Amino acid sequence: DLPYFCRKFLQMESTKKSTGLYWVLFFASVAAFFLVYAVGGGYCSMVLPFVVTFFAKSLDLI
Repeated sequence: DLPYFCRKFLQMESTKKSTGLYWVLFFASVAAFFLVYAVGGGYCSMVLPFVVTFFAKSLDLI
């Protein structure tokens, strides 16, 4: 019999999460990035955390 933390770890690894919303948010943030880049060039770096975060969440990395 496995210890409790091993069972929870295996259960968390095998749970399939829905990532559709994160893909939509990723593409929306990419569109926002290009919009901000076109309007205010240097301020586009303010949108990058959203792009990177939603991309990582859509690939289920975090």
